Amino acid sequence: MKKSIGISPNIETLFGTHDENVRVLEDGLNITINLRANSIELEGAARDVARAEQVFVDYEGLQRSGYTFNNGDLNSMLRVLTSDPNATLRGLADAGRQRSFGRRSVQPKSLNQRRYLEAIEKHDMVFGIGPAGTGKTYLAVAMAISALLAKRVNRIILARPAVEAGERLGFLPGTLQDKIDPYLRPLYDALYDMLDPEKVDRYLEKNVIEIAPIAFMRGRTLNDSFVILDEAQNTTSEQMKMFVTRLGFNSKAVITGDITQIDLPNARRSGLLEAADVLKAVEGLTFVYFDEGDVVRHHLVQRIIRAYDEHKTRAAEQQLLLVAEGKTAEARAVNGKHDAANGETKHMRNGEPDATNGGKPVANTKSEE
Repeated sequence: MKKSIGISPNIETLFGTHDENVRVLEDGLNITINLRANSIELEGAARDVARAEQVFVDYEGLQRSGYTFNNGDLNSMLRVLTSDPNATLRGLADAGRQRSFGRRSVQPKSLNQRRYLEAIEKHDMVFGIGPAGTGKTYLAVAMAISALLAKRVNRIILARPAVEAGERLGFLPGTLQDKIDPYLRPLYDALYDMLDPEKVDRYLEKNVIEIAPIAFMRGRTLNDSFVILDEAQNTTSEQMKMFVTRLGFNSKAVITGDITQIDLPNARRSGLLEAADVLKAVEGLTFVYFDEGDVVRHHLVQRIIRAYDEHKTRAAEQQLLLVAEGKTAEARAVNGKHDAANGETKHMRNGEPDATNGGKPVANTKSEE
């Protein structure tokens, strides 16, 4: 079907740079959008055209109410909207209004990121598992800051295993805090990105925000806290069990990790992998999985992650093929030995020396003519 809608003031800002937002709508909703002299023409299936029309209506309403879109938020919202049939532009914008992230406006840039934020709001414990660059840690810190500023919690605790990523850095100089800070730098980066540096320093000084290695969590009960465990793939089974049992009253925990980047020594099993098996049926917590489509870093990162995944799949298939060929060769060798043994026994019985008969020839029972 075709439908024409009127052009409202400043509607061209919806189109984005080089009409990139129009292409998102066209590709995501499978429609065609044409700009006429005094109208916008939508063409496609009736349901898809209706959803596109609602986008234009919502955008006009948001503009009139003074809502502003920052840093590509509109493009991100449209991508989420086209992935989720139940999402609307106004609903996504209102959800962002309800959360205060300090000086930053944080909007989910994919459907899985939206599910992640909603899961953190609804559950007391959430596991975010996926590749690098999918926003697992950043969004978790944003939700922690939102809860702190809204006074839903009294403090934020950020933990990380102090495991070197394939390198031996030796002994680091300075105090204990100086030694562990390099391992916790990504958490500091997220905090300083969302809050004024002076406020972050003040929170750190007063222990409103605490950043520590996971080893410091043992024996504690964390009440009225928002707790984040980052790089959880590098925890041992014992560390993971210890961490998930620290949760006290009126607290939330978010555990993030990338199971493709495990740096544990001696090939120990990751506590995150074990938790995914052990806790998957536990009521009150949930798992959110990300993939390369959720990567919000440079576009090359998506391609790199995809290339590694494809290489891993090919390597696994090749390994299975080698195992199958090895089993086939082994079976042939066993069958060959059996055939040789059977042939030797047959010759013995046709007049060859037989060890079971004292080395004497075995008589041929066939009568001669």
